[in-house]
Amino acid sequence: MKSICFIGARGGSKGVKRKNIKLLGGKPLISYTIESALDSKCFTNVIVSTEDKEIASIARQYGADVPFMRPKKLATDSSGMSDVLIHGILKLRSLGYDVDIIVNRDCTVPFIGSKEIQNAITLFKKSKCNGVYSVFRQHQNPYFNMMEPDSNGYLQLSKKPKHKILRRQDAPVVYQLNGLFVINPEKLMKYKSTIMPKILPFEISPEQGFMIDTELEFKLAELMLKE
Repeated sequence: MKSICFIGARGGSKGVKRKNIKLLGGKPLISYTIESALDSKCFTNVIVSTEDKEIASIARQYGADVPFMRPKKLATDSSGMSDVLIHGILKLRSLGYDVDIIVNRDCTVPFIGSKEIQNAITLFKKSKCNGVYSVFRQHQNPYFNMMEPDSNGYLQLSKKPKHKILRRQDAPVVYQLNGLFVINPEKLMKYKSTIMPKILPFEISPEQGFMIDTELEFKLAELMLKE
């Protein structure tokens, strides 16, 4: 089965200007995702989908392919990743690429390494599932310490537990999705969404799943690199 790594990187971003090519440790942010994908030796191609010529140029410098430019209508704040992936799969197939497994990597999650990519794909291949998504255990838990207002504005637990929970450690495990999605492309085309049945978790550490969306998170990532 042939696997393609798919990295979506649009030019616009609200939290941090030109985030995907902002320098982290002296290198563009997107370079970490491209290099880990190439180092994994899992892919026939590492593809970057972007509408931005500068991002496309930098992606190519680090070894990725940019065989098409993404339509601007799929590079707005309201563009969903599922739509970008579906467009990418259809475009790649029209250009003659084989897409048996597509691995979506988020370039704002730079600390997922080649080993994690290899192991997630191995889990996918040996399991009868539609996808394997990287996750880490979320410290903040909707069964214990996360609340939302009811219709009268009074706070209530986001999820009501079956039994009273006195310690966070006793709450049901909840996961944060982040950064690495191994997907059956046929199932994605069927359900038109990455949120579909039969998804298996691939657990990573919170550090590996650290997502950079703000200037503060860029500073934290710099500190993590130094460590």
